[in-house]
Amino acid sequence: QRLELEFTERVLLEASESTLVAMRQLKELGVSISLDDFGTGYSSLSYLRKFPFDKIKIDQSFIRDLGDDTQAPPIIRPVASLGEGLQKLVVAEGIETVAPLALVRRPGCPQGQGFFFGDALPSLAIRARLGCEQSRSLVA
Repeated sequence: QRLELEFTERVLLEASESTLVAMRQLKELGVSISLDDFGTGYSSLSYLRKFPFDKIKIDQSFIRDLGDDTQAPPIIRPVASLGEGLQKLVVAEGIETVAPLALVRRPGCPQGQGFFFGDALPSLAIRARLGCEQSRSLVA
């Protein structure tokens, strides 16, 4: 239940029926499945209907320069609305300052991901933060 797998649109281009079956089996096991980097590849709305995604992650290229790019907000709003209508969580990637965080919350992105929330950490630092013993594996 704590495992989330992210699939990019590129992977879906090559997806077969067996990929769809495997994704559905993962969902049955409680694995969360996200569509990563939405909007940068060969975005197809049929992916959102065909594959069992829990989340749609808007690519960071739309978020990074949100304040300077007048074309980014009109893209983010409909993706957020689409996610809400499909009952899928929408996540804005690439949040590095408080300004884009405020801008993406308005159109309905309840979650964000990026360096604003924390830096990337090496595995030992993650273990320390989680209170794991150094010898224990995070996978165990």
